[in-house]
Formats: sequence, C-alpha cells, structure tokens
Amino acid sequence: MIKTKYFWIILSVLLLSFVAINELHFTKNELMGKVTPIKDSHFVKISKKYTNKSNIYLRKEAYKAFIKMYDAAENDDINLNIISAFRSFNHQKYIWERKWNGKVKVDGEYLNNTIKGDLFKANKILLYSSMPGSSRHHWGTDIDLNNLENKYFETGKGKKIYQWLTTHAAEYGYCQVYTSNRKFGYQEEKWHWSYIPLAKKMLNEYQKQIKISDFKGFAGSDQASDVKIIQHYVLGINEKCK
Repeated sequence: MIKTKYFWIILSVLLLSFVAINELHFTKNELMGKVTPIKDSHFVKISKKYTNKSNIYLRKEAYKAFIKMYDAAENDDINLNIISAFRSFNHQKYIWERKWNGKVKVDGEYLNNTIKGDLFKANKILLYSSMPGSSRHHWGTDIDLNNLENKYFETGKGKKIYQWLTTHAAEYGYCQVYTSNRKFGYQEEKWHWSYIPLAKKMLNEYQKQIKISDFKGFAGSDQASDVKIIQHYVLGINEKCK
C-alpha cells in the first residue's frame, strides 16, 4: 500500500516536470506575435483598473507580477497605468507601414519623400518602432507605462514614477530593457518594462528559432538583414535584463 502511494507521488512529480518542460517551448508564431490572445489560454485581458485602454492582454505570469507591483506602488502613492501590452504582428505591421509609406512623420519628416534609400528609412523607423516580427510586445511579457515620452519621466510626477520603478520593479521581475547605456538598438524608453522571468526564456527560444528569412510580408522587410534586426535590436537590450 505504501509502495503504491509513493508510486503515484513520483508519477505525479514526473508528470508535473514534463508539463513544466513543455511550457518552456514557444512556437515560432508565438515568438513573432502571430497569435490571437483572446483565444489563447496563456493570456489574460487586463482589467480597467490597470489600464485606460480596452481589450489589451498580457501573459498570465506577467500580469500577476504586475498586479503585485501595482499594489506596492499604490501604497507609495505611485500610480502605474498600462498603455500598451501584447501587440500582434499585424498591429506592428500597421505601425511600421504607416511610417514606411509616409502616413505619419518620423523624426520630423515623411519618409516616403526621402531620397536617401530604404536602409535610411528602416534605421529611422527603428529609433523607436520595431520591425514586425521583432517586437518584445509580441510575447505578451512587456508593457508600456504611463507615457511614451522620455521627458515625462524627467520631472514632476513622471520622475517619481520612474524613480520608483528603477528602485522596485526588479522585486517583481520587471526590468527596463531599453536604457541609455547600450551600444545597439532602440533609443532609450523609460516607459518600456519587461517581465524577465518569462521574457528571458522567450528570448532564448527566439535566438534558436527565428532567422532573417522569417521577416517577410511587410514593406521594407528586405532591410532586416542590413539593419541586423536580430543582433542589434532583438538582442540589443539592457544587460541586466538578459
């Protein structure tokens, strides 16, 4: 009877381990944002308490950690508001192509009028916007908080929020991935915070699975190799977040 009991305990542990190992695997579609979070059990819709946007999602682990961080910040009279979370490949394509095709200005100019070539256009857009398929927002692990301007976080209420985050966010697994002290990648983003316990695993999988040939289906995709989209942008993050 005792042996039977131990057998089932051991079997249960092995099954749980098997599930945990499988959970570490991410498909190419997951890594490139080609999923629908409302239909994916790994995601949860963010409550209106934590965002002023509608129908935005995070992975469950990242969301649970954020709620703990939110509560701690609130106790210190700091309000954290999620203004962007999961972003699909198609959503990123929309953002990218509006800039590529000159629908909105980039760094003060419409890029469809430039005579400097496609590589120039790609590099300009990549100051702040990811190429479709390369965004960490595809993973459901990253959030943008409160404001999309660095200057907001340099004075007043914004400065207090940023100081609180730089002091406490790591306690909840969050890290500012785009800081000012990096050699490659996007410009600094004081608003962009990543849930590292999960994002780190996805970054490792990304390096194993995603190739330059996977960047296709959007205007300017042929520039992925020249801008070194994986080496300089996907991997061009704060060393403390790796």
